Amino acid sequence: MAGLWRSYQVLMTKYPWTVQLVTAGSLVGVGDVISQQLIERRGLAHHNVPRTAKMMSIGFFFVLCFAPCFLGAFLGISGALNGLTVEENVTKLKRDYTDALISNYYLWPAVQIANFYFIPLHYRLAVVQLVAVTWNSYLTWKANKM
Repeated sequence: MAGLWRSYQVLMTKYPWTVQLVTAGSLVGVGDVISQQLIERRGLAHHNVPRTAKMMSIGFFFVLCFAPCFLGAFLGISGALNGLTVEENVTKLKRDYTDALISNYYLWPAVQIANFYFIPLHYRLAVVQLVAVTWNSYLTWKANKM
């Protein structure tokens, strides 16, 4: 398991976008398979493959599109509010965006997986909110680091 995790980290460093697209799409697809087989009890013969493919496409394209857009907007708006010129803001985005995006992808999938596997339902929102405080602290540090 440790070797698998190390391989994942190496691939994340080399291909962060591709790895996260595949991870997000796969996790949404697995969720649909679990839903159809364990909750709906369809059985393999009646598994709705097109539905799983549709769910995976949402994971591939929509779920990960939100984080990159949000981080870019957050860092850009913060720079503008801090009085950076357009040129300074672009330089800052080039310097900080990729690091923030990779950090986002290291943190949130692990948090959500642990949250859904180990945390009782009524505590999950609190866990996400506590991690979000830490994440937001990192983001504000990154946004205000000159």
